[in-house]
Amino acid sequence: MPKGYWIARVDVTDDEQYKAYVAANAGPFKAFGARFLVRAGRFENPEGSSRTRNVVIEFPSYQAALDCWQSPEYQAVLQLRLAASSIDLVIIEGYDGPQPS
Repeated sequence: MPKGYWIARVDVTDDEQYKAYVAANAGPFKAFGARFLVRAGRFENPEGSSRTRNVVIEFPSYQAALDCWQSPEYQAVLQLRLAASSIDLVIIEGYDGPQPS
């Protein structure tokens, strides 16, 4: 079964409020088996537009990624982020097929 991912590009507008969101999101993410693969590391943007922070979160399945977003627990935490940032977020199913040789 393919994994699920949240791919987010973020501009933080209130650092202190965003820190509160980061602390609060640990519970819902843990409950849905989330694991951070990318969390605001260095990056280059050779094409297209970007934001100042990039995040990739892996979930055990696409359904778990959707369920986390839709959960009452995450929706409550989301209110902290809405006041502190602008974001582009995609919830996407991973690829579990053959790789090029």
